[in-house]
This record gives sequence, structure tokens and C-alpha cells, in this order.
Amino acid sequence: MRALEDDLFPSTPGKVKIERAGGAMNRQLHRCSASTSTMFLWALFLVAMTASYLSFQSFVDTSSKYFQASWGGLHWERQIRASAAPRRPPGSAAGAGMSVLVTGASGFVGAHCSLALRKRGDGVVGIDNFNAYYDPSLKKARKALLASHGVYVVEGDINDARLLAKLFDVVPFTHVLHLAAQAGVRYAMENPASYVHSNVAGLVTLLEACKNADPQPAVVWASSSSVYGLNDKVPFSESHRTDQPASLYAATKKAGEEIAHSYNHIYGLSVTGLRFFTVYGPWGRPDMAYFSFTRNILQGKPITLYSGKDHVDLARDFTYIDDIVKGCLGSLDTAGRSTGTGGKKRGPAPYRIFNLGNTSPVTVPTLVSILEKHLRVKARKHVVEMPGNGDVPFTHANISLARHHLGYKPTTNLDAGLKKFVKWYLSYYGYTRGSKNL
Repeated sequence: MRALEDDLFPSTPGKVKIERAGGAMNRQLHRCSASTSTMFLWALFLVAMTASYLSFQSFVDTSSKYFQASWGGLHWERQIRASAAPRRPPGSAAGAGMSVLVTGASGFVGAHCSLALRKRGDGVVGIDNFNAYYDPSLKKARKALLASHGVYVVEGDINDARLLAKLFDVVPFTHVLHLAAQAGVRYAMENPASYVHSNVAGLVTLLEACKNADPQPAVVWASSSSVYGLNDKVPFSESHRTDQPASLYAATKKAGEEIAHSYNHIYGLSVTGLRFFTVYGPWGRPDMAYFSFTRNILQGKPITLYSGKDHVDLARDFTYIDDIVKGCLGSLDTAGRSTGTGGKKRGPAPYRIFNLGNTSPVTVPTLVSILEKHLRVKARKHVVEMPGNGDVPFTHANISLARHHLGYKPTTNLDAGLKKFVKWYLSYYGYTRGSKNL
């Protein structure tokens, strides 16, 4: 029986069969090499095709985002310019008028300020991202109200540097009223990142746009009375310490004040910070206590009242929206010029901070009693101890600086203000006096 080796070597020594065997081996090696080369080429082809597909997909995604953008184009620019144009009559004693970019224009304070500016003849362009922190339909309704008065609101985010640069390229804004922010003390415990995104990163993005604008606008922006934090001196004064925030919201607003100061110092931006004290009124925010109390009282649901240490009632310096608007417009009117050009400071510019409050704190149970009177419905009250969620037991504004520099003088007490709010609320949400739903 022939051994296995006999199939590889000839029975008679000679060159022919050895050469043939060698040729067979070479052919096998060649086939193997060719096969490997083919597989390598196919792999290269697949890699190239994958890379091409990913590049194309990236292009499609980028193009899609571009074409789906809610801003840009000649028609959009014409709308922006028309909205930004002042409309004061020639020779007006108030001057030629301002051109103001209002951030958070479809928010509570932003909508009221935008309307007031437009009504007196100033140019106004708004920007708002219409986030879902509270019912976006209310923000859309405010936008529609502004549109009916000739104010155009851009749907966009203040963190969008390209959008802000475009707005300043289209319109040489004289002023910026920065009211966009993530509001609310308690919500910071649920979504802390949103506060850093809006109140810190968003502020820096906006100030960068203002710094690079030519001419640089004067900036008036909303800080908060929350910066007083654990301060127990009353009434709260701008000279009091603000380095003990009681909530993340307060901390981001305090950080905003320091950031704004640095842009004033380095780049010559004129900056005015306004510390609002518990603003309320028509078109308000549904997350605020007076608003949610009204809703629950009308729906027959219980309302939760917090009591402070030793069962002391919480008190707030409730400030009616019309008074806040007067303070905002007064700040715009008295804001000095920014001094920078091309992102470089040419001289010192104003840096100011003012309290805007009512100076008459009212306890929360008193607030509820006033609502009961105007709603003609008794509230079902549930009193609990105030949790450690960042709220403070009281606020009280010293407004002497604002009175002196801005001519600020609040005129609406809580009873009169809540009466106006209730009238708006019943109308907006479709309640009718004497009907079954009221």
C-alpha cells in the first residue's frame, strides 16, 4: 500500500514530477495570495463605501438642520428690521427711540415689557425658545398678542451664538433687555442642568454677542431677589451680602451678576442688573403660588400653605407687573453707553444693580384671603412646615436706589393687583360669573 508521502513524491527520481509538484504548490500559493488580495480590496471598498455613506448622511443632517431652521432668509430679515424700527413721531420730546432686543419676550415679564416699549414707539425684536417648563400654549398666546402690536418674536435659544450674531448683523440694537432664564426655586432640585444651561451658559453666549456687536448695546438684565439667600437683614439692600444663596436658582443668578460685572470691566459693556421681588399679574407664570392657588381654588382642589420656623407665616414682597415694567423701562432709559468697539474696551462703562420691589411684604395666608374675596370661592387649605427646598421665609425690598436713579415708584398694592389678575384669569380660561364652573 502506498504511503501518503507517495502522493507527493514520484516513484522514480527525476526533475519533471518534482517541477510539476512545485508548480502545483506555486499555483495553490498564487490562488491563496490572489484570494487574500481580492478580500483586502473588497474590505477597502466596503470601508470606502461606509465612509462615503457616513459623510453623505452627515451632509444630509446638516443640510436638513439648515433648511429646517426657523430663522434666516430675506423675508425673515425684513421682518426683523421692521419690528426693530422705532416708531416715535419726528421731533418727539422722548427722542428718536430705541431699538431693543428682548430675550424671553414670550415670557411673563418679557411680553409686558415688549408691549410697553412698542406702545411708546420703540423698536422691539423678541427671542424665545418656548420651552415646556410651563404650558407653552400660554407663551404662544403671548407671542400672538405681541404680533398683533407689530412685535416679531424669533423662535430660538440664547445659547445659539450663530442666531445672535445674525440678529446683531441685521439690526444695530441700541439696547438688550435680557429676561430669558430658567425660573423657579424648587424646580432646580429636579433639573439642575437647565439652570446652568440658561442662566449661566446662555448669559455668557448673549454677552459675547453684545461684546462683539458694533455698536455695543447697553444691557439691562433680570437678576433676582433670591440672591439675598440667607441674609436676615431687612429690608434687603443692594449693599447687603449675597454670597449665601439658599437655592441653585439663586446661585446661578448670583453667578450671572459676577459674570456681567466681568464683561463690564473687561469689554466696556454698560450693564444694569435688576433684582425682581415676586412679580405677579395678568399673563403670569402658572408655576407661581398666586396662579396655582387660583387654579386649584376654582377647581375645588386643596392648596398647600407652608409655615416657617416656629409656625411663622411666610411673607413676600409681591410686586405688580406694571410696576416692574416701569422699572425695566426706566433702567433702559437711564443706561449709559457701552464703551467698547471690536470687542475692546475704550473706557469705563456703567455697572448698576437695583432692587425692584413693592416694599410692603404680605403674608401668604393674606394673599389667599384676597384671592378668595375676588374669586368668591373659599379655599381648602392644607398647612405644612416649609421643606428644605431652597425657599426663604420672607423677602422685603429696599428700593431707595431705584427710586433715586430710575424714578421708580410702585403704585399697585396686592389687593388691586390680584383683582386685575383674577379678571384676566377668568377671561383667559373661559370662566363666567354665575355659571356652574364658577
